[in-house]
Amino acid sequence: MSEPRPVTRAHVIACARAWIGTPYHHQASARGFGTDCLGLVRGVWRELYGEDAERPPAYSRDWAEARGDEPLLAAAARHLRPVPTTDRAGGDVVIFRYRAHWPAKHVGILTNVDQFVHAVEGAPVAEIDLAPWWQRRIAGVFAFPEVRD
Repeated sequence: MSEPRPVTRAHVIACARAWIGTPYHHQASARGFGTDCLGLVRGVWRELYGEDAERPPAYSRDWAEARGDEPLLAAAARHLRPVPTTDRAGGDVVIFRYRAHWPAKHVGILTNVDQFVHAVEGAPVAEIDLAPWWQRRIAGVFAFPEVRD
């Protein structure tokens, strides 16, 4: 893989918003055709850096529970820079845990501190508010490599 080049938060946000309206499709990552939450982040990464950081193995809808570990957080830690939750900003990747003691298994991209773009089953990619329900479920926040304002 080539060395990551600097990107701006505005570019990350524009890339994420370009996926809005893409239908949900489990394990897909094709803007305009189909994606899941991980596919959205993978697709934005490809737009920023030219190729996938890594290709995930096939995964079922309950993949994280079946493994009993934190594969999404581990992958984020391999490729992204951790950010304190209180310092989150537009362009950061936010990872959610639906319930305490469950593995984190949902991801989106912040467009500002209070909104994010994500893909959820049964709906097209959308930009929504980071409402208190979502805020309570944040398991980690990460920045893309070499991101700048």
